[in-house]
Amino acid sequence: MALLDVTGLEVEFETPEGTVRAVSNLDFHLEEGETLAIVGESGAGKSQMMMAIMGLLAENGRARGSALYRGADLLGMTARELNAIRGNQIAMIFQDPMTSLNPYMTIEQQMTEVIMHHRKLKRDEARAQAVEMLRAVRIPDAEERIRQYPHEYSGGMRQRVMIAMGLLCEPELLIADEPSTALDVTVQAQITQLVRELREQAGMSIILITHDLAVVADIADRVMVMYAGEVVECGSAEDIFYNPQHPYTRGLLDSVPRLDRASDQDLHAIPGNPPNLLDLPVGCNFRDRCDEAREECREPPPVWRDETGRMSRCVLPMEGGKRVDPDGTGPESRATNSASRENRE
Repeated sequence: MALLDVTGLEVEFETPEGTVRAVSNLDFHLEEGETLAIVGESGAGKSQMMMAIMGLLAENGRARGSALYRGADLLGMTARELNAIRGNQIAMIFQDPMTSLNPYMTIEQQMTEVIMHHRKLKRDEARAQAVEMLRAVRIPDAEERIRQYPHEYSGGMRQRVMIAMGLLCEPELLIADEPSTALDVTVQAQITQLVRELREQAGMSIILITHDLAVVADIADRVMVMYAGEVVECGSAEDIFYNPQHPYTRGLLDSVPRLDRASDQDLHAIPGNPPNLLDLPVGCNFRDRCDEAREECREPPPVWRDETGRMSRCVLPMEGGKRVDPDGTGPESRATNSASRENRE
């Protein structure tokens, strides 16, 4: 059984302009000890998907489907049941540590509160554990700095505090939402290295939400590519980076500077902008920006899957994949490219 198994997840928001469909019929799973990266442009639905699973949607949001954590449906839990899991078995690191940390409370107050609530420790014991965790994420002079307020920390240090808070109760699953956003390149590398080391030491599962493909290549086992609320491609990190199947995935990869690319070669830019989620296009959501679009793209695209679980949502056949219709059946794809599969393996 997967640690987390999400099926048919839909997230909508009621606004004065109409209903915004942030996530549409999304399926994915996460195994124990696995790192799953979720990538895509801003507005793809990455963060709202996780907020729905954690029961943290805004008041005008609603979620449907199921999100089974060790067989228990998170979407059907009461607020009290979710509070017992959040921060304890499942922890989340949010995008902006300055707004996530309470500016009126010291770091000590915020960290010890988590431990005392979930582990029922006395304040002195909770403080000692908090100091030890700050040391683990390489906060210098942790014994003294734990008494300070968030504004007395740099951006990188605040992000380290958020990671420390997420790991206080030794969760099975850590959800990191853009953990290196707005940090300089050096600090980003330090945060990425820290997450990798903590994963190896604790053996926990990680869902990494990011637009930084360099980070994904460095630590992810599998990659899920989202566009306009849908998963358009999913597979191992090696497959996604070295043999992408969906035009959107190829566009994302081609837009990243690479050392092995000629200096006079222009970067590829995906034309246009993501669609308005209030008024999604008929057929494929990526059709208007795709340089491989055709007449068939005016219909909902088929899903292709292979025996490894890799998938692509596109009219273009996926190498080694079989077409899966909505009822779970369908014609096979073009003949499997055996040589290509052997090369990937």
